Amino acid sequence: MLARLKAIFLSVWPVLVCLMLVGPWLIPAVAHFSGIGHRWVDIMAQFTAPALIGALVATVLVAFLKRPPLMGVALVGLMVCVIAVLPQAEPARGAPDRSAPVLTVYSANLNADNGDVEAISASIRDANADIVILIEVSPAAFAARQDILADYPYQRASETVVPPGSRGSVIIAARYPLSPVDMPRDQLSALHARADTPLGPLHLAGVHMTRPWPFQYQWGQIIQAQLLADRLARVTDPILVAGDFNTVSSARIGRQIKAQTGLTPAGAWPGTWPTELPSWLGIGIDHQWRSDELVFLSRRIGKRTGSDHYPLVTRITLSRSQSSR
Repeated sequence: MLARLKAIFLSVWPVLVCLMLVGPWLIPAVAHFSGIGHRWVDIMAQFTAPALIGALVATVLVAFLKRPPLMGVALVGLMVCVIAVLPQAEPARGAPDRSAPVLTVYSANLNADNGDVEAISASIRDANADIVILIEVSPAAFAARQDILADYPYQRASETVVPPGSRGSVIIAARYPLSPVDMPRDQLSALHARADTPLGPLHLAGVHMTRPWPFQYQWGQIIQAQLLADRLARVTDPILVAGDFNTVSSARIGRQIKAQTGLTPAGAWPGTWPTELPSWLGIGIDHQWRSDELVFLSRRIGKRTGSDHYPLVTRITLSRSQSSR
């Protein structure tokens, strides 16, 4: 009897080890593929990128079992995780007009408790951007904004951000003239401006959405995504929206924004949060979104600012379809 039990154990334990190594990383992927917007499913769908790294490590460990069928299982799991990440890592790029000018855009959540003005200034200088969009600007950084943004003569700032209780201020700065854009006071923390750029007029928005359930009430992000869509519905200029959306672009809120606004995000890997981890282990919750008149040529992580979020630096230009009009 003992000999039989031992034989069963020796034949089963590699399978159990394989399942324990690979199985957990498939949960976010399954949540993503389900398309279910329920809060319990959506919160799991935020972690597809870290799950991909976990699945890669699991595949390497399964290889040490030296069981080809189990290696096949691990590789299938890894491929499932890769496919789940692709929508946020490689969204539609569009066709750029190679003759059009190129602008660099820097956006960052600076963290309302972050007073490291030197790090913020160094990060912005390093990006050498044409447009800067900052959210959750701390009182210390807001007071030093003329020094931080010394290379940007045109600035729009919202010192008292709505809705009440929102943390920090929002600033849009550029090397080109900015005009104010009036928007309603509602539950969305955002600042809008119109920039006269070499690409023509651009509608810029710096947005900060609330944290997802279970950190905030479950309807918060849904309402704010709808408000953003309502605001942008009246805009006729090409649109660039940047900020902290507290969601990956392929989860429920990202899908809602895309469906209701028609905007397309820049790729969201490596991740932007938290800075306690290398960006390739993080989650892409900070985004830049474009309308169809624009194309993202590149996207990278910027130099740290002292915040718990990494900045984003993109290069944008006109799409080929826009230039042919």
